[in-house]
Amino acid sequence: MISLTNNSMRMMERSMDFLWTKQAAILDNISNAETPNYKVKTVTFEESFQQAIEAADRDRQGSGVQPAMRKAIESVSWDVMEPEEVVRMDDNGVNVTEQSMEAVRNAYQLQYVYQSISSDINALRTAING
Repeated sequence: MISLTNNSMRMMERSMDFLWTKQAAILDNISNAETPNYKVKTVTFEESFQQAIEAADRDRQGSGVQPAMRKAIESVSWDVMEPEEVVRMDDNGVNVTEQSMEAVRNAYQLQYVYQSISSDINALRTAING
C-alpha cells in the first residue's frame, strides 16, 4: 500500500530539502563569481545519507526495518562547507562553468524526485478513486 508517511516518501522529502539547499548554494556561488575573496559553498549529503541507511540496515534487529529506517532518514543532515580551494588570483574560488553544470545536474535531480513524489501521489489517488 502506498502511504504518504512511508519511508520512501520521507526519503524523497528529505532529498528534496537537500537538493533545494544545494541549489541555493550553487546559485550563491554563481552570483558571487566576481566577488573578491568569496569562498565556494558546497553542500554534502549523499555520503552521510548512505551511511545512515547502512547503519539502519545493520541495526534493524528488534525494532524492525521501518522504525530503524525512519530514524535513519530523520537523523541525516547536510553540511554547507567552504573549501579552501582558490581558483583565481583575486582569491575567489568560483568556477562558473563547473557551478553551471552542477546547477543543471542538481535541477535534473530535483525534477526526478518531484516526478517520483507526483507518481506516488497519483497512484494513491487512483487507488482511492478506483
